Amino acid sequence: MNPPAGSQWLLQLVWLVVLAVPIACVAWTVTHEEIFREPRDYCVERSRHAPRLLTRKFFYLFTCEYCFSHYVTAFFLFLTRYRLLLDDWRGYVISFFALVAVANIYMSSFGRLRQEVKSEKLEAETKEKVLEKL
Repeated sequence: MNPPAGSQWLLQLVWLVVLAVPIACVAWTVTHEEIFREPRDYCVERSRHAPRLLTRKFFYLFTCEYCFSHYVTAFFLFLTRYRLLLDDWRGYVISFFALVAVANIYMSSFGRLRQEVKSEKLEAETKEKVLEKL
């Protein structure tokens, strides 16, 4: 198996960058957003207090965006049959880890951006309250 040539290589990179977006969106939404708060709270509780180690680890997978992104990636690979660099099973393995890595870069960037926005919002509210007191 030879690596892809020219435009095929570029196409695979575009697929990598684009396919990581829905993976990151699904993983982030399930593990952080309010719409899934109740199931996530249940999973957090079970991951901390279940009597068996295997049960605790299973429920932990739904609370960690990095862990959960592996399962979302596996689903998207099944759905799209995307392979990176090689056309056999090795291409699936490479694409699996590459997609997880890129999706987690997206989620880390998004998390940092959200934190900065919240911080700026709190700072603006604090300044506004100080100005109202004057």
